[in-house]
Amino acid sequence: MLELEIPGFGWVRIEHLVSDFTGTLSVGGRLLPGVREQLNQIAGFLKIHILTADTFGKAKEELNGVNCDIHILTGEKHDVQKEKYVKKLGAETVVAFGNGNNDRKMLKAAHVGIAVTEGEGCAVDAITAADIHVTSANSGLDLLLNVKRLKATLRF
Repeated sequence: MLELEIPGFGWVRIEHLVSDFTGTLSVGGRLLPGVREQLNQIAGFLKIHILTADTFGKAKEELNGVNCDIHILTGEKHDVQKEKYVKKLGAETVVAFGNGNNDRKMLKAAHVGIAVTEGEGCAVDAITAADIHVTSANSGLDLLLNVKRLKATLRF
C-alpha cells in the first residue's frame, strides 16, 4: 500500500496500479526500457493490473516476468470496461495510467489518474481527465517510487 497525506488533495491510500499497455507502458507494442524493473519494484507494495486492447498483440510476451495481472479487452467500449474495472477494485484505492481516449474514464474514476505522453502521444481527453500529466511512463512510475514527488505535484 502507498499511503500519504497531500495538503489540499487529502489522504491517498493506494492499493492498486491499473495501467493501459499500448502507448502508455510501450511504444509499438514493445515495453519501454526500465519499465519492467520499475513495475516489479512497485509490485512490492501495490497490486498491478494491466488493461489493454493489445493493439500489437505483444502485451503478454512483453510483460513476461512482470508481477502483474494482464487483462486483454475484447468487444467494444473499452473506455467503459476500464472504468468499471477501476470501480470494482474500489476507485479510491487506485492510481491509473493511460494515454488514449479509451483511458479517459478510468483516469477520471481513479483516486489518482496519470496521463502519459510517450512515443505514441496522449489524447487531450486523457490529459484533461487525469490529475497529473507526465512525459514518460518512467517519470510517472517514479512518482510512485518517490512519493515526495507525487506529493509535490498534487499539493495545493
